[in-house]
Amino acid sequence: MTSTEPVIIGALSPSRAGDYMTCPLLYRFRVIDQLPERPSQAAVRGTVVHAVLERLYDLPAPRRSVQAALELLEPQWRRLLADEPAYAQMFADEAEQAGWLAQARGMLERYFTLEDPTRLEPAERELYVEAVLDGGLMLRGYVDRLDVAPTGEVRVVDYKTGSAPTRDFEAKALFQMKFYALVLWRLRGEVPRLLQLVYLGGAGEVLRYAPDEADLLATERKVRALWEAIERSLRSGEWRARRSRLCDWCDHQALCPEFGGTPPPVPDRQPGDTVRSNRRAATDEL
Repeated sequence: MTSTEPVIIGALSPSRAGDYMTCPLLYRFRVIDQLPERPSQAAVRGTVVHAVLERLYDLPAPRRSVQAALELLEPQWRRLLADEPAYAQMFADEAEQAGWLAQARGMLERYFTLEDPTRLEPAERELYVEAVLDGGLMLRGYVDRLDVAPTGEVRVVDYKTGSAPTRDFEAKALFQMKFYALVLWRLRGEVPRLLQLVYLGGAGEVLRYAPDEADLLATERKVRALWEAIERSLRSGEWRARRSRLCDWCDHQALCPEFGGTPPPVPDRQPGDTVRSNRRAATDEL
């Protein structure tokens, strides 16, 4: 029998694409070496807040209140902690954990100043999407929320538990959303009407962008170029470290040449694993 399934040469998500653009060596450590990383308070808080907002929409619209969201917070934290008991080690004491939860409560309260969930009925939440480009590169990821208007227009929504970027960094923030829009376009044949980033940190802000086909074709070219660069690194074995202010949050400084370290030998592993894994802990605040 002849299979009609496309041959997958590799898989790329917005987060892994972002890793390579930030620092090719970071991409190697995460994807090729698969080195463990310590959970951060910011990342785990993002995961908990996302879980609350997903489950908020399980409630009937009239019951989607600030109080209802706050009542979901501690049960979602306990559920996550039961799955990953090591998260308890992030805190020096109960007071630090209480302060961390208070920050999460503030983000949930801020959400209600940015959107009215009683007037929304999402078509999808935590939607896994994937599409294979010509040539065999799979693009995949999780969309926080997909809204579909009665007239059929699609809005792609992503929650961020960090602060809104300055204008100089908006393009980088929108890359993830254009990536999702590209996947949805390839899947459904229609360009999403609106991309919306909801920032719950800082003062709270909503960033909106209306893409067109030219935007998404440019995004596809960028993604293809990124994959070609990854393949060159695979062939050459060269994964260049790129120093930036994000290095302050990197767990791998001891192995990084920029900090006097020496990377381990490159393992015999490819980054093309196409197994659909569970959602990773969010890194929205980084």
